[in-house]
Amino acid sequence: MTSLKKFLKSKSYTKIPLVLTETNHFEIVAKINGVSGRFILDTGASNTCIGMDKIDVFKMLSETSDIKAAGAGATEMETLVSTKNKVQIGDWKKGRQKIVLFDLSHVNTALTSHNALPVDGIIGADILKKGKAVIDYNKKSLYLKK
Repeated sequence: MTSLKKFLKSKSYTKIPLVLTETNHFEIVAKINGVSGRFILDTGASNTCIGMDKIDVFKMLSETSDIKAAGAGATEMETLVSTKNKVQIGDWKKGRQKIVLFDLSHVNTALTSHNALPVDGIIGADILKKGKAVIDYNKKSLYLKK
C-alpha cells in the first residue's frame, strides 16, 4: 500500500511540517506579503486572522468590517479586513487572500500562560479549503495542493 505522503505527492501536494505546542495546538510558519510569522492551524476558525498589532509588520492595508470575531472565550470583537494579501505556506502560494484583523491578545495570553509562545495569527478553514488541505496528525504534517 502506498504511503499517504507518496500518494499526496503524486497528486501535486506539498508537505508542510507542523509543530505541536504545549497547548496541544498545531503551529505553522507562513509568509504573509513576504513576511514570515507564526500561526496556529485552526480547522474551526472560519477565517484566517492576524492580530491588529501586526498590520504594519505584514504590510497590510485594512478597512473597517462589519464582521464580529469570536473565539477562545471572547465574543463580539471589533475587526478590520485586509484583502489582496499574498500567503505562502511552504511551497503553496495564494494571492488576493482576505484576512481578518482583530485583537489576539486573549489568545496569546492563554498560550503564554501554558508555556507556549505567542503567535501572529491563525490559519483558518478558508485557506485550508483553498489548499484542499490534508492533515496527517500522526506525522505532524499539513499537505496543501499546489
